[in-house]
Amino acid sequence: MNGQTSGKGNQVKDHPSALNPAILVLNIILSILGAIIGLELIVRVGISTNTSIIGALFAIILSRIPIAFFKKYRNIHAQNLVQTAISGATFSAANSLILPIGIPYLMGEPQLVIPMLVGVLLATIIDATILYKTFDTPMFPADEPWPPGIASAETILAVVNKGKKAMLLLVGMGIGIVGKAFGIPTDLLGVTWIGDMWALGAFGVGALVIGISTDQGFNISQYYVPHGIMIGAGLVALIQVGLMLFKKEDGKGSVAGKFTSSISDMRGALAKGYIAYVVVAIGLAAVSGIYSQMSVPKLIIWVVFAAFAAIASELIVGMSAMHSGWFPGFATALIFLIVGMMIGFPKLPLGILAGYTAATGPAFSDMAYDFKCGYILRGNRAGIFRYGV
Repeated sequence: MNGQTSGKGNQVKDHPSALNPAILVLNIILSILGAIIGLELIVRVGISTNTSIIGALFAIILSRIPIAFFKKYRNIHAQNLVQTAISGATFSAANSLILPIGIPYLMGEPQLVIPMLVGVLLATIIDATILYKTFDTPMFPADEPWPPGIASAETILAVVNKGKKAMLLLVGMGIGIVGKAFGIPTDLLGVTWIGDMWALGAFGVGALVIGISTDQGFNISQYYVPHGIMIGAGLVALIQVGLMLFKKEDGKGSVAGKFTSSISDMRGALAKGYIAYVVVAIGLAAVSGIYSQMSVPKLIIWVVFAAFAAIASELIVGMSAMHSGWFPGFATALIFLIVGMMIGFPKLPLGILAGYTAATGPAFSDMAYDFKCGYILRGNRAGIFRYGV
């Protein structure tokens, strides 16, 4: 670990521990604030925001305080840990927890809010664990865009290296603040300059189509064309993932050293993740009482399908996040909700299925952004990716 390259001119001497008191205390405080921000936004506006850069900047500001305790935050890897904590708390609280538990409440089943909360909390933990095991594999290469991760890393490095890049960062921040104040989605504008051209191009075409159709007095969504497109694209993504999983090993541990983990490691992680999702789905079915609304064969199908939907959702959402920087978490849950309706599940099990599926993906994608940030800060493939805490 000592002396490894990390960014331009930065060396990794001793990577800080997440359990270091200074980092741990700041992470707890910022995680609480990040969760509050995420909850406020998702409830009032319907979206959550990426707070990772805010966390990094907060650590940078604290590091400038001339007190020995705060000097620990000058380490760019400490800043990476801080931005990871606040970002993870924001998306987990908003997208993975409060959004799914709103489903049983809106269905008039408030007694199922607590069981759903426990289920989606466990699903979120499994989700993040699977990402840890599958990041920088042939399925989710660290070299892919993961745009918010690039933005966070470049922000940290710009401040550390100062000079022209730091000035340009301030100019960009000014443009973003002014644009957002006037209702212009400058955050989306920034992502489009970092993300994959094809993914964001498709996003732009979709936005134009919905805008034009609305101006003409009809909503294209009512004809289920967008739903069909999502289902079709999701099926193709799943087929691509399946082909990758069943691809023969090349006899080398990590594909000629190109990736941190091998295909076999990736298969093992996904298999264990699926089993974990099955266990949580069984518990959710038992605690929520939905087992009473289905026959034994249909209950078994529900459990198997719920676990499949959970793991498939995170893979589809992860693919989208990797290329575009956006993850259609609830839109993907809608895909499996429609498929569940086709299978013939009753109303309440369908609601539980949608919430369970929606909980997987956001934590997966957000954590990948932070991994990408750390990957860049450690000099891309020049440094070891995984560090213990």
